[in-house]
Amino acid sequence: MAIDCITTTATTTITTTSHPNTNIRNIPSMPQQPKHENKQVENQKSLVFDASVLRRQSNIPTQFIWPDDEKPCKNAPELPVPLVDLCGFLSGDPAAAAEASRLVGEACRKHGFFLVVNHGVDRRLIADAHRYMDDFFELPLVEKQRAQRKAGEHCGYASSFTGRFSSKLPWKETLSFSYSAANDNNSSETIVLDYFRSVLGDDFEQFGRVYQDYSEAMSKLSLGIMELLGMSLGVGRTHFKEFFEDNDSIMRLNYYPPCQKPNLTLGTGPHCDPTSLTILHQDQVGGLQVFVDEEWRSISPNFDTFVVNIGDTFMALSNGKYKSCLHRAVVNSEMPRKSLAFFLCPGKEKVVSPPGELVDSLWPRVYPDFTWPMLLEFTQKHYRADMKTLQIFSNWLQQKNS
Repeated sequence: MAIDCITTTATTTITTTSHPNTNIRNIPSMPQQPKHENKQVENQKSLVFDASVLRRQSNIPTQFIWPDDEKPCKNAPELPVPLVDLCGFLSGDPAAAAEASRLVGEACRKHGFFLVVNHGVDRRLIADAHRYMDDFFELPLVEKQRAQRKAGEHCGYASSFTGRFSSKLPWKETLSFSYSAANDNNSSETIVLDYFRSVLGDDFEQFGRVYQDYSEAMSKLSLGIMELLGMSLGVGRTHFKEFFEDNDSIMRLNYYPPCQKPNLTLGTGPHCDPTSLTILHQDQVGGLQVFVDEEWRSISPNFDTFVVNIGDTFMALSNGKYKSCLHRAVVNSEMPRKSLAFFLCPGKEKVVSPPGELVDSLWPRVYPDFTWPMLLEFTQKHYRADMKTLQIFSNWLQQKNS
């Protein structure tokens, strides 16, 4: 689930320009858009992704058609993902905790994906989160655009990424918002609720309360998973939990409308999450695919489980020992697909640096120190998140500081 980059856009054409205070061409290791594509973008008229219209069209706009080597494959085989039962761990059973951490470590060394069950999150809260997502995305486009995401920001409503990119557009709508667990911030207890009141009005108060509660539940669950990750890496149960206790995270609602040509497009393109940890809940439609052993594999939905995966920031925290894996989302022609994604991120002031136990002469430092806002800005203003984000970001930092 990507934290996609944002570029400035004009109102009548789809353009891609740099941030006013940044000359992208002077940033080391920064991939450049081909000149012919720039010209093509400048000459293109604005494209509006209105799901209520496009879901019924037999011919989809060319901007949503992906290259042949990236088009979805039919009947991707199932990926055998470890199922981690958290019941014993959450009740304080040392043996259960040890077994859970073993399974988590095994998955993270191989591909970075695992499932958690008996996680302690109220089923009614999960159901409400899906129900209110339906209510929002079924609104007319003009109503959803009241929460329109602004250029240079990661919160708000986005109808595909028209206006930011000129090709390989994702067949989806999203609604993203911030969550903060900072203890010294009294407003953190209502940060989600306050956001929806401010952008959508008092009619969305219950909507905001549901996602405030859901985000808090995801933050709590993620800290438990961080305990298991610390145990599995041999740095102690509390190391990563304490690091993320004041997390500044992102919650995203994903809506993938039906597409009459699902073999030509993707709901979300191939990418590794730049964040630390993703906790995903799928509806029962399915569409998540992971690239493992040189082929795309699917992870089927299960209401009782969350899909968890490592992101680039935690890969840096583990000094490259745990993997951030390439994944994507496919669409279908029959029914919409929905998912809830919580992206755990460090507090804004926290320096992302691996603990000393994970660095030695045989395994030296892989990535430079950075803060999450630095990587977030890189993916929001300069680079479209893909499978190379962390390495290119690291190269840029090292050259910039040399």
